[in-house]
Amino acid sequence: MKAFPILFFTLMQWALNAAEVPKFKRIQLTDKFYAEGASAGNFNNDKHSDVVSGPYWYAGPDFKKRYEIYDTKDFKPKGYSPNFNTWAYDVNGDGWDDVIRVTHPGQKVFWHENPRGNGEWKAHVAMDSLENESPQFIDVTGNGLPNMVGSVSGQFVYFSFDRKEPTKKWTRHNVSPPKSTGGKYTHGLGVGDVNGDGKMDIIDKDHWWMQPQSLEGDPLWKEFRFQFTGPGGADMFAYDFDGDGDNDIYTAAAAHSYGLTWFEQADSESGKKIWKRHVITGSKAEDNEFGVMFSQAHSAQLVDMDGDGIKDLITGKRWWAHNGNDPGGNDPAVLYWFKIIPGGKSGEAKFIPYQIDNDSGVGTQFLVKDITGDNKPDIIVSNKKGTFLHIQEGMTEQSPGPSK
Repeated sequence: MKAFPILFFTLMQWALNAAEVPKFKRIQLTDKFYAEGASAGNFNNDKHSDVVSGPYWYAGPDFKKRYEIYDTKDFKPKGYSPNFNTWAYDVNGDGWDDVIRVTHPGQKVFWHENPRGNGEWKAHVAMDSLENESPQFIDVTGNGLPNMVGSVSGQFVYFSFDRKEPTKKWTRHNVSPPKSTGGKYTHGLGVGDVNGDGKMDIIDKDHWWMQPQSLEGDPLWKEFRFQFTGPGGADMFAYDFDGDGDNDIYTAAAAHSYGLTWFEQADSESGKKIWKRHVITGSKAEDNEFGVMFSQAHSAQLVDMDGDGIKDLITGKRWWAHNGNDPGGNDPAVLYWFKIIPGGKSGEAKFIPYQIDNDSGVGTQFLVKDITGDNKPDIIVSNKKGTFLHIQEGMTEQSPGPSK
């Protein structure tokens, strides 16, 4: 452990200067606004990953040919589309990836059944309503199947599906008591093991909810109240950012304003667990040591971008989230990855920002995943500027901070 401070100092000196980091090739699949969510799957079972966004899937490996999933139109940036979130998953277990679509907060959620070749993608209603602007599609229960996590009518919930009867509506499971969350446009939600007991907990802007030892009978989860952000951020994560052995929490400070934050899980003098707030970026350039600032960080991902075994933060601007009326709404649609350097001591973590692009940004949900098969994560985003792939290819020397 004595060597850790030396290593941390060495990494910091490296990070402050230009370094060899991943470089990205930008591919724009369309300049039309269809959706603010994107994903990837294998929709034709040809061993190549494909991209899905809005009403189309784009066939890999070159992504030049697209195929229709449902009939729609392109939408004006001053407005919204009926596609806030998109995931690819084999819902019915037939070996072909299907598409899950959250239309709009408070409205229906569909899964579109893969026709296994040419044919119509049949739409099935999974949920009559799903609220919160940051739903999560992740295995909560530990049974190997993902759940849809969100809220309905003032309660945090998760939904499960039955592969034996895949066309039935998904089953609702309550997590919190009535009147414990805001309305359908509430921001900020995450899933992760907050207390280190091996079970997935649920995080929102005002609480974290501890999963019970048994989910039999759908018991409510234990509430721990703490205001991580007043207005609500976006995707939230539980991760050991400082490397001290317990999980901390990340959230954007505000989905429609400025700021990225992480909360250190620490011990008070009395031995009680407390949360200490740390600023990654703020509303002024000087809030970040590299001069990075941007607003509307409406979605994020936590993925190891450079293969060092430590997860990194990927986020950016959701351009024109409120049609240019948010703080900084007309600023460039930047996309960043932040290299995370843990110090090995509570509260010691660095987030080193590298700009990937300044004219694509993020939507309400995006995906970071290796889609080329080279074991390097790529980035898929869709928003009011169109649909984009950022393919990781090789390394380049780059200084932290905004592109010069």
